[in-house]
Amino acid sequence: MTDSRLELYTSITPSDVQKSIMRDGFNVFIHYGINTFCNKEWSDGSLPASAFNPTSQNTDEWIQIIKSAGAKGVILTCKHHDGFCLWQTDTTDYGVKSSPYKGGKGDVVQEVSDSCRKYGLKFGVYLSPWDRNSPTYGTDSYNDFYIAQLTELLTRYGKIFCVWLDGACGSYLDGKPKQVYDFKRYYDTIRALQPDCCISNCGPDVRWVGNEAGCARESEWNVVPSFSFDIQTIEDNSQQSDDDASRLKGIDIVAQDLGSRQVLSRYDKFIWYPAEVDVSIRPGWFYHKSQNMSVRSLDNLLYIWYNSVGGNSLLLLNVPPDTRGRIHGADADRLAKIGKTLRKHFSKPINCAYEVGDCAIDNPASNLVCDDDSYCTVNDISDTYTVMMTLDKEETVDKVVLKEQCDFSQRIENAYIEVLKGKKWVKVCNVTTVGFCRIATFKPVKCSAIRLTITSCRLQPYLSYVMPYAYNGKVPRAPWYRNIVAFFHKINYAIYIARENRHKQRLERKNKKQA
Repeated sequence: MTDSRLELYTSITPSDVQKSIMRDGFNVFIHYGINTFCNKEWSDGSLPASAFNPTSQNTDEWIQIIKSAGAKGVILTCKHHDGFCLWQTDTTDYGVKSSPYKGGKGDVVQEVSDSCRKYGLKFGVYLSPWDRNSPTYGTDSYNDFYIAQLTELLTRYGKIFCVWLDGACGSYLDGKPKQVYDFKRYYDTIRALQPDCCISNCGPDVRWVGNEAGCARESEWNVVPSFSFDIQTIEDNSQQSDDDASRLKGIDIVAQDLGSRQVLSRYDKFIWYPAEVDVSIRPGWFYHKSQNMSVRSLDNLLYIWYNSVGGNSLLLLNVPPDTRGRIHGADADRLAKIGKTLRKHFSKPINCAYEVGDCAIDNPASNLVCDDDSYCTVNDISDTYTVMMTLDKEETVDKVVLKEQCDFSQRIENAYIEVLKGKKWVKVCNVTTVGFCRIATFKPVKCSAIRLTITSCRLQPYLSYVMPYAYNGKVPRAPWYRNIVAFFHKINYAIYIARENRHKQRLERKNKKQA
């Protein structure tokens, strides 16, 4: 690999919006709406608005429970595919304004945004572009309708930290022409009204990880070849457009390798595009009484957290309120235990002396204890780089938190960690990508020193944080079926795409016959 190619890759850096949301690490999704009260996952926009009638809704309680888990923000499904609106919109009567909730005067979006501000969490919105209730869906004028709804949400409820854009487009289910979403107009509206807001999923700031099983890749790269963000382009054009030969061709967003040197060598244009792991605490996304005994175990949720937040990805964990308008006790219990356990796991950072060979004078090894924008780097490019940590006294260690200063891009490709056990150095784990955060975990071991050796790096590393933590509770290991689950999610996604394409072809044939 020539230095010029590495310089090109390392010239790609995050925006301020991307840095802000990646530092949050963990947010909560709230799926709530007409489906909640009708025991549905998806509905077709014909359910009566009168069904929405929570008996004891308490958004303050939602946010307190979510905060107890350590989440930094909340994203509310203000409108799902059914078109039911949780706010007092001027665009349609299908929403809380036509429900018995607070005599039709209720505004769930307002309540949740107020509760977030009250308890110090960020507030974000999900607004499905697919609307099975709107009579304009499937026509050009629908984009005006959608922009009007988006404008209401971005101007009435204070600061919005994220707009989560779903690319679902199921026009064929209702016998309508395929809706062409004007994503560029959506992006421009968001940037104009909320310039510090992240546009996630079908957007330019954060990408979908490729499954809903809570699985991040072993090597999650932020620097990837440039490709179109919206799901229509992904489906219709395999992420390639005629005017940009650098777009991904033959690679999908679900591919296991999006950013290795081997992949990047085939392209000339690149973007910073981090991953988000979205997963539900239950089998479904909306509340179903039948799933009260199927809430994910604490170990499973902790594993997902370590795999995502600790694997250079965002975690978006869905927690659906029930028909009372409350978070069910089983879900609340898990969230409280997640927060309590993680606080315990990271309550014992280890004091140690740092040594980095050929360390730059202005960016010394002592910066590695500061979890901020400071960093440590070296003077010259080398084949390997070593960070030595000598402990004040012997400790039982089971994890090391690693972070790169991503203002200099993402550089570390491979590394390993050893511990000095007695008088012998023992390798305890291998590490691939680091990026914003990599939590390297291993079996608890008593040691007097720890050594991080970087064996593959894009030019020299820029490390911002290297911190070992003492063992203080079991860290869940990867379940034996993890790779099997990820494989089947990939197969299911391929089947979904094939089915969508078949429906599209049938619709096109039907339209041709009618013409």
